[in-house]
Amino acid sequence: MKKILIASAVLLLAALIGVPAHAAALFTDTFDDGDAAGWSRNGGTWSITGAAYQQSSVSAQARALAGTGSWTDYTVQARVRPLAFGAADRTAGIAARAQSTSQYYTLVLTGSGSAQLQRVSGGTATTLATAAVGAGTGVWRTLALTVQGGTLTGRVDGNPVVTATDSTFGSGRIGLVTAYASAAFDDVTVDTTTPGPGPSPTPTTPPPPGGCAVTGAATGFGAGTTGGAGGPTVQVDTAAELLSAIAAAGPMTICVLGTITVPAGMHDVTSDKSIVGVGATAGISGGGLNIGLPMSDVTTPPADAVHNVIIQNLSFRNATDDAINVQMFSHHVWIDHNDLAYGYDGLIDIKRGSSLVTVSWNHNHHHTKNMLLGHDDGNGAQDTGRLKVTYHHNWFDRTPQRNPRVRFGEPVHVYNNYYVYNTDTGVACQNNAGCVVEGNYFEDVEEPVTDRYAGPAGRCVARDNIYAGESGTAVCSGVVQEPSTYYSYTLDDPATVKALVTAGAGVGRL
Repeated sequence: MKKILIASAVLLLAALIGVPAHAAALFTDTFDDGDAAGWSRNGGTWSITGAAYQQSSVSAQARALAGTGSWTDYTVQARVRPLAFGAADRTAGIAARAQSTSQYYTLVLTGSGSAQLQRVSGGTATTLATAAVGAGTGVWRTLALTVQGGTLTGRVDGNPVVTATDSTFGSGRIGLVTAYASAAFDDVTVDTTTPGPGPSPTPTTPPPPGGCAVTGAATGFGAGTTGGAGGPTVQVDTAAELLSAIAAAGPMTICVLGTITVPAGMHDVTSDKSIVGVGATAGISGGGLNIGLPMSDVTTPPADAVHNVIIQNLSFRNATDDAINVQMFSHHVWIDHNDLAYGYDGLIDIKRGSSLVTVSWNHNHHHTKNMLLGHDDGNGAQDTGRLKVTYHHNWFDRTPQRNPRVRFGEPVHVYNNYYVYNTDTGVACQNNAGCVVEGNYFEDVEEPVTDRYAGPAGRCVARDNIYAGESGTAVCSGVVQEPSTYYSYTLDDPATVKALVTAGAGVGRL
């Protein structure tokens, strides 16, 4: 993973000539490259450990700073895993507008289980706001600190928890900070957007009489997926009700009301299910959905492979693993019109021989490692000849990489998606995968399409795409099976894709 610093000259020029400036991704670092180049450290013991940046000392104030001192209004976000506090008042978190290692704003987790918004001046911390968020070590939390003029807002796992007004510091770098505590940090991003709130806990639209229904029909490889059609319809608004319904045998349409917080981990979905959010505020938080049998090394698809599943119109937040995982030869799956953010691992991963899947009209944002198709370079025995997936009309919104990252599948059809500020890669096609990438709109994407990202090379065909702003160009070679040999489709004009997708992708837009 590259460390990206995008100069602010474009924004300045836009302001000078009166053209509205687009929000810009300023910086990202996942530490996947095994180094911490660009970070200046003061105090503590810092190292790359397990593809994260770890501060292991509990006997010092420790700070690692990066970025540019001229940054003013922005959001810094990182995943933070406290390892040891030792006392209730010890802290670990992120910093913004750092003018030095003793002058900055910070959002921290404390040993007592609170989130605190602090102003640190001359090395002395003044608490500006505090909120209870739960204590614990060894658990990843996503912290985001927005500084906008004199308004400071702190979010934990996507939820705004603290806010304050203070104008002491007007600009500065970002940082990772601990106070006599040890912690690990990962997936650091800085951009000029403000993170949106998580899904609302209550629906704004009452459930329609008789429940809800799937809207539309899948196109592409997932065509023919009917989900719970022909079975009963149930409405759920608790974790117990949801988990019981998705595990039940037989076809069923499951209407989700409001945001349901489920236990951590992945929760199995059985065949012939439609899981549909009611209105624009339904969602699942705290865990993810698993479509597939338990993992094994079998290479022949089992007769009871999970199949015929639809997930539509749901927001996913704060999954402790994947938000949605499709595995073990599952087939005929349609993932449509969802809003996915703030996960731990992947937002939508498809692997281990799964096939005949369509991923459409989703809005993926505020997450680094977005989507895998094929999990490992050594899994050819299960994956070769499978992993046939269509991705269309999705909004990949500042998701730095894996949009998707593809192994083995052919053809993988990626069309009419809108990519914006993906600071590592758009479509990465590798390990003999064959990708057809067409009619997409790439805006400020470093490597829009490549067959040489990492590991063994793949094959790709890129055509009729738009590369806008500071985007690179496609790096493709080889021959790929045409999706049209499997199904018919109609491309939208790529010049219309940005407007079309931003208006139609996500929840509440069916």
